[in-house]
Amino acid sequence: MFIALYRWRVKSGKEEQFITAWSKITAYYRENWDSLGSRLHRGNDGLFYGYAQWKSAEDREKAFSNNTINEFSQQLKDAIEESFPEVILEKISDYLLFPEAEKKS
Repeated sequence: MFIALYRWRVKSGKEEQFITAWSKITAYYRENWDSLGSRLHRGNDGLFYGYAQWKSAEDREKAFSNNTINEFSQQLKDAIEESFPEVILEKISDYLLFPEAEKKS
């Protein structure tokens, strides 16, 4: 499994644009490139945190190299004030529960 953590400072007033673009991009990768999905969070530090899972690093690279969702990618970029380096995570243990209502998000 390949897991990446992303962090951004989003421009004031562009939060909804960022959230919508992130959601559309995630849906695209889930529907077309077998992504395992993502989660988007806002921290109490004001940053947005994105967590994405893929079956492998190669799957992610293949999907990213065939990026055809330029409209949403541009909307995401336009909303970002500052990006921080991605962090690749190694899953050690997993105790998250996924209630049915959460699975449909």
